[in-house]
Amino acid sequence: MREERQAQAMHFDCITIFPEMFGALTDYGIVGRARARGLWSLGLWNPRDFAEGNYRTVDDRPYGGGPGMVMMAEPLAQAVAAAQAAAAAQAAAQASGTARGHVVYLSAQGRPLTDATVRRLAALPRVMLVCGRYEGVDERLIEAAVDEEISLGDYVVSGGELAAMVLIDAVVRQLPGATGDERSPAEESFRAGLLDWPHYTRPETWRGVSVPAVLVQGHHAEIALWRQRQSLGRTWLRRPDLMAARRLTEQEQRLLAEFRAQHEASKENKP
Repeated sequence: MREERQAQAMHFDCITIFPEMFGALTDYGIVGRARARGLWSLGLWNPRDFAEGNYRTVDDRPYGGGPGMVMMAEPLAQAVAAAQAAAAAQAAAQASGTARGHVVYLSAQGRPLTDATVRRLAALPRVMLVCGRYEGVDERLIEAAVDEEISLGDYVVSGGELAAMVLIDAVVRQLPGATGDERSPAEESFRAGLLDWPHYTRPETWRGVSVPAVLVQGHHAEIALWRQRQSLGRTWLRRPDLMAARRLTEQEQRLLAEFRAQHEASKENKP
């Protein structure tokens, strides 16, 4: 299965009125290098190219009144259809059978983006991301063309482009060969339902604070236990919601108890 994925790069289509924003994603870092190596590709489709009139208008006032503007359904629908037609032509040429793609609308009303969602999307060959603006998009477009709504969290940003870039970055990191070390995605925060452990690098002592001794002694079993203890402890401190959803093993209960005892002791020793 992995060999099949490597032979056919993952593809994203983004429906956006600001396609130039995506240069920040495609030209830099891990994601940019993965694109240069052919692990994924990106198509940008501007609804203004499908809008009518001299001004290429893509938004209008909302029915029922209220502040702001709403993106019109027709220019978005035509952009989606154009992207899907291009995908169908490519699928026919390659006999890949992946014409339509999974359509996601980035929306504050969507389900929160999680590690599980990222991994699910990374297993798909094509994903289309619809980037809304203003007060949102005409609901009829969502009902007609969208498979899933996804949100970055319980807050609002100016447009779906930022959310789309975050989603693409997270998904591309999961593709085989995207990161320098295949262990990196598997060991990051949330993969095991826990936050990551603390990380340190040279120098061994910085401004009077030393790296924990266990990490420089080279005992791999002890390092593994220390990292697990810290991961459990950080999740308990910072994300009790994740901890509450996790059923701890006996070893995890013991390690968490050790962390909590150390944490309480450190608070008592602070001036």
